[in-house]
Amino acid sequence: MRIRATVAAVSGALALSALAVPAAHADGPAPSYRAEVTKAFGSHGKTAFTATAPVGDLDVSFSNFKIASAIVVGTTNRVSTTVTYTMTHGADIDINSDDFDNGPIIYKGSIEAPENLLIGDLPATCTATSSTKASCKGLIDIDPRDELINSDAGTWSGGALALTYSNDDTAVQGGLATTKLQRYSKLTVNASPEPVKKGKTITVTGLLSRANWDTGKYAGYTVQPVGLQFRKKSSSTYTSTLKTVKSDSKGNLKTTTTATVDGYFRYNFAGTSTTPAVKATGDYVDVQ
Repeated sequence: MRIRATVAAVSGALALSALAVPAAHADGPAPSYRAEVTKAFGSHGKTAFTATAPVGDLDVSFSNFKIASAIVVGTTNRVSTTVTYTMTHGADIDINSDDFDNGPIIYKGSIEAPENLLIGDLPATCTATSSTKASCKGLIDIDPRDELINSDAGTWSGGALALTYSNDDTAVQGGLATTKLQRYSKLTVNASPEPVKKGKTITVTGLLSRANWDTGKYAGYTVQPVGLQFRKKSSSTYTSTLKTVKSDSKGNLKTTTTATVDGYFRYNFAGTSTTPAVKATGDYVDVQ
């Protein structure tokens, strides 16, 4: 599910708004939190759209929002990340009612008109700390096959929402934190020939690739600086970078160095805002 929406803004630092949530049927099954939120924003897979929602008056706000600094997502596996926050609500709101739920969101763009918005499969669980405050924990559940395209990589904002199923009341607040959504990266290395005579040339090749959310496959990460590192057989520590190599138009890496002693070569990528750092597993070379 790829959620995109335009949400009506409310005054002040709290961006609170209402979503159009269908009423729960008293004699029907319990409403699905994810389904109700999805209906509110709409869902067209990976296709962008806009929607509007009326302003509501649910007396709920959020603070102390904490989320991982980065969330790394590959091509097929669903990824979940934990979010904690404090919810403040009116004394007339029963947070344990079957009619009330809340949960974290992350969104790209503005809370008034998100480019994309991600939620959890289930609502958050909350523990009351007073008659008007609760400590909450929820998940953001991400399926790259349905919810992400490559342009989504980068900085996202954190927020939270609350809703009542029967009265169509909803509160949404953004701007609570930031996190990075990153495309999972891979890095390989191969040093040859093996074995090699001391003083001879060693050729070190490799491939830097990352998740392509548009195709669901991995593709080379092009024109990126990658460091070549070495550690002696007798050491557990890699030296500082011997040289820096840039990946080519297909993500391939290639350079040469001189054989001196037995040891391991590896490539080390420092990462970017859209792609996490990654180190290749060292390749051993026997120098004779």
